[in-house]
Amino acid sequence: MSSETAQPGGQTPPVKQPGWPMFFCPMSQIQDREIARIIKECRQESFWYRALPLSLGSMLVTQGLISKGIFSASPRFGPFPKMAIAGVLGYAIGKISYMGECRKKFQKMGIAPFGPEKKRKCPHTCKECKAKSGSNEREGSSPSAT
Repeated sequence: MSSETAQPGGQTPPVKQPGWPMFFCPMSQIQDREIARIIKECRQESFWYRALPLSLGSMLVTQGLISKGIFSASPRFGPFPKMAIAGVLGYAIGKISYMGECRKKFQKMGIAPFGPEKKRKCPHTCKECKAKSGSNEREGSSPSAT
C-alpha cells in the first residue's frame, strides 16, 4: 500500500492542507482563537498606546515649529503637508515600537520568536510522522529517489 493512504485507526499524517493555519501543530493546545485574540489585542494596544499618541504628538510639535517660524509653511497648502507627514511618521514609528510587546505576548503563549532566523517547529509529532522520520534517519539523511 502507498504511504499516502490513511493509517489504521483513522489517523492521517498531518500534511499541510489548504485552510489549515500557517503554523499547524497537530497536538498543540494553542487555539486559533487565542492567536487571533492576541493579534487583535496587539493591534488595538499599539494604536491606542503608541501610534495615536506619537502621531498626535508629532503633529503638535510640527505645528508648533511652523508657528514659531522654524519650519516654513507651504505657500499653497499651508502647514498641512508637513503635519500630515509628521502624523504618518509618528503613526508608523508607534506601530513599529510596539512589536516587541506583541512578541512577548506570543512568547508567553508558547509560540517561537518571529523572524527567518528562528525556524518554527511543532514540538509534537504524531506516531506516523515519528515512524517516517525514524525510518528516514536509519536509511540516511538524504531521501532516496525511487
